[in-house]
Amino acid sequence: MPSEPAPALARNAIDFVDARHVHQALAALDAYGGEATVLAGGTDVVVQLLQGLIRPRALVHIRRLPELAGVASGERTEIGALTTHWELGTHPAIRAEHAALAQAARTVGGRQTQNVGTIAGNVVNASPAADLLPALLVAGAQVAMRSSAGTRSLALERFLVDRKRTALEPNELVTALSLERPGPRTAETYLKVGRRGAMEVALVGLAARLQLDDAGRLGDVRIAVCSVGPTAFRAHQAEAALTGSRGEEEAVAEAAQLLQAAARPIDDVRGTAAYRRRVLAGLLARAVSACVRSAMSEGGRGRCS
Repeated sequence: MPSEPAPALARNAIDFVDARHVHQALAALDAYGGEATVLAGGTDVVVQLLQGLIRPRALVHIRRLPELAGVASGERTEIGALTTHWELGTHPAIRAEHAALAQAARTVGGRQTQNVGTIAGNVVNASPAADLLPALLVAGAQVAMRSSAGTRSLALERFLVDRKRTALEPNELVTALSLERPGPRTAETYLKVGRRGAMEVALVGLAARLQLDDAGRLGDVRIAVCSVGPTAFRAHQAEAALTGSRGEEEAVAEAAQLLQAAARPIDDVRGTAAYRRRVLAGLLARAVSACVRSAMSEGGRGRCS
């Protein structure tokens, strides 16, 4: 009998580097000269491979690197690149001080996805609808990167360049994310519109971090959104409109108009641009109300009802 033709994947074999040390992963990235893809949880990479969206010469597997795991609280909260969505959603320090991130992580897919998907994978993939990105943006996240030439850190706002594009160089590896810990009388939340609360890509996602001053006015206002533009972004004009207010209806309405103006949503199979822009106002009002209420209560730091 004639032999069956080899499958396409075999004819275009992909090398697999199972790194056991960071320097081994970095050496592989150097060796393949930009034609390698880093593989951790694989929730995005495997889909892209199967759909033919990427065809690297090599997969550099980093899941076995203990240096990239763990959460540490100091002056800032340090989160290792391999921290999973499940860990983000259940870790006591994250839930206590970075409620928006914990909430966002619990909306990413189902339990299986949360068990393997990593924070660095979500950030590097740079999907316009990535749930973690708004929560990380309002936390002032810094992205730590390492190459064989050294290390560098970049604010997440600058790291995100465009849809599926980041400032990460081909020979660099994201090693951690560093977040600003919330101050007193600060609360945050992440709200998501989708067909279901989880296991659904966000039609719109909004994160807010608000701090009240001694007079009960909003002093530090941070608003970020996803799924309404090429990438997640901070809404600085809307933040300015809320700063100094007490979260009154008029201030929220003005901020909502500025947020809608800054958004660049598209029509797709999940929803229309008009719908996405319309629901932003309601999400912002809910987030501001909940955070102001939480920040006013004793022990409200980092949490939002």
